[in-house]
Amino acid sequence: MIGNFWQGKRVIVTGGAGFLGSFVTEELIRRGARDVLVPRKQHYDLTDRDAVRRLLDDAMLPPEERPAHLTPPGLSPSQAATTSSFQPSDLIVIHLAAHVGGIGANREHPAEFFYDNLMMGVELMHQAWRRGVGKFVAIGTVCAYPKFTPVPFKEDDLWNGYPEETNAPYGLAKKMLLVQAQAYRQQYGFNAIYLLPVNLYGPRDNFDLQTSHVIPALIRKCIEAQERGEKEIVVWGDGSPTREFLYVEDAAEGILAAAEKYDGPEPVNLGSGQEISIKDLAEMIARLTGFEGKLVWDTSKPNGQPRRALDVSRAKEYFGWQAKVPFEEGLRRTIAWYREHRAEVAS
Repeated sequence: MIGNFWQGKRVIVTGGAGFLGSFVTEELIRRGARDVLVPRKQHYDLTDRDAVRRLLDDAMLPPEERPAHLTPPGLSPSQAATTSSFQPSDLIVIHLAAHVGGIGANREHPAEFFYDNLMMGVELMHQAWRRGVGKFVAIGTVCAYPKFTPVPFKEDDLWNGYPEETNAPYGLAKKMLLVQAQAYRQQYGFNAIYLLPVNLYGPRDNFDLQTSHVIPALIRKCIEAQERGEKEIVVWGDGSPTREFLYVEDAAEGILAAAEKYDGPEPVNLGSGQEISIKDLAEMIARLTGFEGKLVWDTSKPNGQPRRALDVSRAKEYFGWQAKVPFEEGLRRTIAWYREHRAEVAS
């Protein structure tokens, strides 16, 4: 049944070579998709209208005629199963591409985070509608929620306040995709859906300490401190904020479940339903990595949003999805991956 949905479909996965995108692309292929296209930034700058148009032009070509750089690892153009009867309505766009980073990166580059994310999404959805694309899956962010949203965050609370200041430009830029999706559905009948994943983690994450999120940053700090014999590591904030995390493979499955089964206007959260404080998270990562030193809290650094945890009931109700991987198991897999790929990550 899963394979039948993707049979004859052509799928563009923007950001498909990135962290989440690589898992979405692999899961697509596992589910039977045989015509998957992954645009890279060096070939298609999605903030540029002409590049977006060129991407869609290339995506409409038969597999043997399109640029080879659109084909993801694991597929070759000759394997693409799309027939000569392909129509634009057979094309699905899954828009994962984003300019992202942790609190530090958001504070240093708010204008870039706003402009890049807004322009990528707005232009891509507009041109997809103009070309008659069959479905557009827009990926938002938990950062779109108001700073003091009651926990657990319900989708109906999205507009009840301003986002947390350190990542508001990013969160608001991504939230405009929801406005656009609903407006285009209302006026044009365009089938665009909007998903709100919570913070992701897992293998292949970004472990650069200048731009990474909290989990990869803590994993790297603990492992390097342990190897150097250091007796403490510094952690941002005071440890009191809470967060929810979703294992990246669970997120990929959630996105594709929505692509297959959900065609509605309402935003839908994707999360694990488990809330943990940053203090407990840091202690858990220290234990799992074997770091036995002291955690020093740098309270001159921002905490970010006080609490984050999602109501995940809508995803289960609307398209039968819920997270599977227990948090500690996901952390173990992530730590193991980083240990194995450290040289590759460093280069």
